[in-house]
Amino acid sequence: MSDTTVVRGEYEISSDPARLDPARIHHWLSTDAYWALGRSREQQDRAIAGSLNLGAYDRASGELVAYARVVTDHATFAYLCDVYVDRAVRGKGLGTALAEAVRDRLAPLGLRRIVLATDDAHEVYERAGFAPLADPEKWMALKPR
Repeated sequence: MSDTTVVRGEYEISSDPARLDPARIHHWLSTDAYWALGRSREQQDRAIAGSLNLGAYDRASGELVAYARVVTDHATFAYLCDVYVDRAVRGKGLGTALAEAVRDRLAPLGLRRIVLATDDAHEVYERAGFAPLADPEKWMALKPR
């Protein structure tokens, strides 16, 4: 699947890995994202390398202002994670725009399931079509020792 760019007003969303700013992504997640606090730079770089990544960029400056990562086999399943919008541009719909871009980017693959987890942004993802799991009792997680 080729890299894509979608223009959303004063921002553009791109899946071009060359445009990412790994240092900025690491800083955001390891210092300001409840699910990734303290994540090491090495862990973040491995996560980026093994995932489909989308960045939202200010069209005027080219600066990365938001990020989303997708873990997927490109055939049956995807997990949307590490969605982060810079505090300076929150409230402009970039979280939903990233979720929609992920949805649209993955649509041609015919995946059976795209999941995510959030403590506090359900409405952001609902606007992109996400809904609570129909059968959450079927899901399990392996707890680290």
